[in-house]
Amino acid sequence: MKPLLLNNSFLRSIFYGFANVALFILRWKTRGRMPDIKKFILIAAPHSSNWDFIFFLLIIFKFQIPVHWIAKESMFIWPFKRLLQRLGGIPINRSEKSNLVAAMVDTFDQADRLVVTIAPSGTRKNVTHWKTGFYQIANQADIPIVCGFVDYRLRTGGIGPVILPTGDMDADMETIKIFYKDKSGRYEGSLPDN
Repeated sequence: MKPLLLNNSFLRSIFYGFANVALFILRWKTRGRMPDIKKFILIAAPHSSNWDFIFFLLIIFKFQIPVHWIAKESMFIWPFKRLLQRLGGIPINRSEKSNLVAAMVDTFDQADRLVVTIAPSGTRKNVTHWKTGFYQIANQADIPIVCGFVDYRLRTGGIGPVILPTGDMDADMETIKIFYKDKSGRYEGSLPDN
């Protein structure tokens, strides 16, 4: 993975200032705080629009989270590819079969500090089920899941509860869904119905 721009304290303060100004202009508020945890999966939900990426980046800058995030490879085009990678982007080729879960568990095992953001819906389209890779990574790497969110209805984004996977995925997913139940994406259908 490429070195993160947010690891540089000078750049981190510039991004922090930019995020505060941008969120003020856009009339968005933030809630929560960065947990004092060295390694975790940060959920990015709901995900229904390209604007979600912008708001999540602003939230990451505001909370000064040195985070990596997984996105489809087609997003990483010239001339933005290198910048997106330095902002934490990890390109994934979704057309190729790969064992992303095992690779990410290994990466977490080798890291002293690592935060990876994943949008469980895997798409901006309407979904009935979230992909469970984020849960499998957290459970197998024995790390927590932190609920990051955007809520267009309240024009608010931020950091929610920390969920420690128990191995009972159905029960843990139910706990996660309860938190997101009242969050509104830009478009409907971005959170699972069940």
